[in-house]
Amino acid sequence: MRKQLLTTLITISSLSCMIGQGLSLPPSGDNQKCSITQHIGTLVTVTVDYSSPNVTGPSGEDRNGKIWGQLIPYGFTDLGFGLRKPAPWRAGANESTTITFSHDVMVEGKPLKAGKYGLFLEVEATGPWTWIFSNNSTAWGSFFYDEKDDALRVQVQPMEHAHTEWLTYSFTDRQPTEATLELQWEQKSIPMHIAVTGMNDLYISQISRELQNFQGFDADNYAAAANFLLTANYKLDKALEWATFATDSPTNGVQNFTNVTTKANVLLKMGKKDEAMTAFESAMKLSDAGAGQVHQLGRTLLMQGEKDMAMKIFKTNFDNNKGAWPTTVGMMRGLSALGKYDEALTYAQTALVQAPDELNKKNLTNMIEKLKSKKDVN
Repeated sequence: MRKQLLTTLITISSLSCMIGQGLSLPPSGDNQKCSITQHIGTLVTVTVDYSSPNVTGPSGEDRNGKIWGQLIPYGFTDLGFGLRKPAPWRAGANESTTITFSHDVMVEGKPLKAGKYGLFLEVEATGPWTWIFSNNSTAWGSFFYDEKDDALRVQVQPMEHAHTEWLTYSFTDRQPTEATLELQWEQKSIPMHIAVTGMNDLYISQISRELQNFQGFDADNYAAAANFLLTANYKLDKALEWATFATDSPTNGVQNFTNVTTKANVLLKMGKKDEAMTAFESAMKLSDAGAGQVHQLGRTLLMQGEKDMAMKIFKTNFDNNKGAWPTTVGMMRGLSALGKYDEALTYAQTALVQAPDELNKKNLTNMIEKLKSKKDVN
């Protein structure tokens, strides 16, 4: 009988602990759950999961001026539960706020490994505040915070901010390799600068894996990968490897204008001008090498300061297309860049007659006037 009574008491106790667990009930204190994810570049993501209290209290009381230092105590506080050790604020409401990094990052200049962390904030009356990243991301709030679980602490300076009713995490600055995360609440904003080092290497690793999959059956993807490194002016040997595969792979290389000029541009960036010019000449002989594409190639070379090479491109384009539009414009641009204003003016006047629309006519008229003035000066 005593054994049966003990079993009954244990069962009742267990049931009482489970009441309300797993049910879809309203959030405690009406502090809605929120989540924000920001990409840094294409590959790296930062996600913050938190519950968001508001300045106005649950019973409608105005808590303006009573958040920092009162509702959120300065320093570390014994919360009267859990480990009963002084703990920082959970940087939100209800469950622990968590922050997840898909890749290794730098936070305020200090390294932090990829992973999910409990996010805490030490608030101070004066001086900097401290973001704390804890390896314990599953405990409830700050009740079980233990500094031995700290992965990183960084100090930041809080800033004055326009009134924010609901505690909000926001990415306020977004760059290709970095972003600034801010906690905004009441009249405060607390920033956190996050940066990714070696971003280009991350892309190279990811692209290399993708090219081993179905993406690798498309030669254009190799050319796109080479163009990425060309634009970044990074690891040009790898760019040339990918560009060469795009054009010359015995299984799926494709000799088209885009792929061949990509290889030529990589060679040019590497300082191999003769090889680059040979590749450009080869590209211009291809069936898909339209007059407009070749003309744009010449203009790009001009912008890179390659005047002689651009002139060769413009002249070949003019000859191959028997002086059709826009090859006369190319001759004008190439000759003008070389200071041959008399010859450039002749081609400009021919181009004006060929111009297909009023915008081009207007632009050419202006160019002719400029060439006349330069011709007269010289």
